[in-house]
Amino acid sequence: MHTAARRPATGQPDPRRWLVLAILSGSLLLIAMDTTILNVAFPSLVADLQPGSVEQLWIIDVYALALSGLLVTAGALGDRWGRKRMLLTGFSIFAFASLLAVFSTEAWHVIAARALLGVGGAAIMPSTLSILRNVFTDARERAFAFAVWAAVFGGGMALGPVIGGLLVQDFGWQSAFLLNLPVAAVIIALGGWFLPESSSPRSGRWDWWGVGQSVVGMLALAGGIKQLGKSGPASALPWALLLLAAVALTVFVRRQLRLENPLLQVRLFTNRSFSVAASAIFLGMVGMGAVLFLATQWLQYAHGFTPFTAGLRLLPAPLGLIATSVVTPALMQRFPIRHVLGAGLVVMAVGLALPWTVQRATDIGYPALAVGLAVLGLGVGVATTVASVTLMAAAPADEVGGAAAIEETCYELGAALGVAILGSLATALYRNGLPALGLDGATADSVRDSIGEAAHVAHQLGGPAGDALLHTVSSAYTGAITPAFLAAAGLALAAAAMAWALIPRDLRPTDNAH
Repeated sequence: MHTAARRPATGQPDPRRWLVLAILSGSLLLIAMDTTILNVAFPSLVADLQPGSVEQLWIIDVYALALSGLLVTAGALGDRWGRKRMLLTGFSIFAFASLLAVFSTEAWHVIAARALLGVGGAAIMPSTLSILRNVFTDARERAFAFAVWAAVFGGGMALGPVIGGLLVQDFGWQSAFLLNLPVAAVIIALGGWFLPESSSPRSGRWDWWGVGQSVVGMLALAGGIKQLGKSGPASALPWALLLLAAVALTVFVRRQLRLENPLLQVRLFTNRSFSVAASAIFLGMVGMGAVLFLATQWLQYAHGFTPFTAGLRLLPAPLGLIATSVVTPALMQRFPIRHVLGAGLVVMAVGLALPWTVQRATDIGYPALAVGLAVLGLGVGVATTVASVTLMAAAPADEVGGAAAIEETCYELGAALGVAILGSLATALYRNGLPALGLDGATADSVRDSIGEAAHVAHQLGGPAGDALLHTVSSAYTGAITPAFLAAAGLALAAAAMAWALIPRDLRPTDNAH
């Protein structure tokens, strides 16, 4: 039997609301960190398990892709079954998958564990915003709670490499997964005691066809983009996957429009403010996800930093993001939302373009990258906070679960596709930028495969030959990542133009569409 949403009496805020926000923020922080924490653990994992280049991309991406593919289903299931129950079940899955990853001995073991982590994360994330919407009944407090949510998610993504670097340096790549176990145990204990249960029971049968269509469509979309970057446009496989994605998602949308009680209310996208906010979150995460991945590889492989010191050098991004997320709700009260969102996206674009600008004049060094990361964090903090509050404010109260699923899909899918698209672009530019290496065929193929493989070969060669090879591949990789950053900057500017053109001039953060 479904439990109806338990709300405090009208006009009486829930006295536990700030404690609930703290528990849900801790939940979200763990999920967000797992999106990027493996970046700094990656070199030691590659050295230990020796995955191929395709396996490497899947190890990084499969968590976010599984999570993104299941968010819609998990959000609808939580509405029927109970959001608190769904969240605690998700954490149980999350802890079990983390334990499996710790004991992995093959690359496919890690891929499977990361996929199961994504399943657990998908069960957790939609519940967080839905519970917040139910607990915070005051519009201004709710806007602040959503801003905290956005700050914790973005900050968690950026802090993942720092925490991961500290653990991996002393305890190995397995510690990146081991961290999840005690945190999950604490959240399960506190959540079971303090979180309120709520649900929104729906009549009608469970839409199994819709579940299959959404999952197949999202996974085919991501897989097609990956293969396009790996094998190039001449290969038939990526186009077949992209065609499958287009067909599955088109059928899914058309089916949802016909159903009286759809799995996802796709008509939310007819609201311009909602659509622009979702696009801003997606494009912001494309840039942030790609930069964190590529910069981590650049620091460790091209410059020889340890996982921990590489993570520390990424700190300007999360610090900037957290700082601006805290002040953004006040900016939204003083200035039109369209201006705050547009300005945040422009600042983000400046941060992304800065390394490319410096690299045009001279070989980029860490100081230029640090400034770029700080400016990027400032812009992403403003843009994602405004977009999150705007998206939830633009959704009717009875559609908050679907809006939460869409928002979280934009976060996760944006980060994953940033790695897939811009990571593949950087890899292609890296290969094209390598000169003749004077190595035998198999060794040269390994060097051209990825910067990680090239660094491994240079280490094996040792001496002057190894140093010369590492310098060559480092220069090629530096020249490859900065155009990828510039491409992300272009996407941010496009989102800014959309914000200024489409968001109503008088939209306020406390507005709700009906």
